[in-house]
Amino acid sequence: MDIRRIFGANVRRYRIAAGLSQEAVAVKMGVDRAYVSGMERGQQNVTLLTMWHLAEALDVRPVDLLDETVKKGEK
Repeated sequence: MDIRRIFGANVRRYRIAAGLSQEAVAVKMGVDRAYVSGMERGQQNVTLLTMWHLAEALDVRPVDLLDETVKKGEK
């Protein structure tokens, strides 16, 4: 599976678990909501710095966003 899709699925899972909207995450990161949406859909090739800011916004470790063990469709 494409690492961007794995990353995106994890972003969505952690965002929903935190009870945050895409807009709320975007505000915490200082980016546009559409950028967060693109990350979740696996359409953004994010930098390490972006991944760090996203992990801080979601209160998770950066490595959690790359976890390949999460099954497709799991929330």
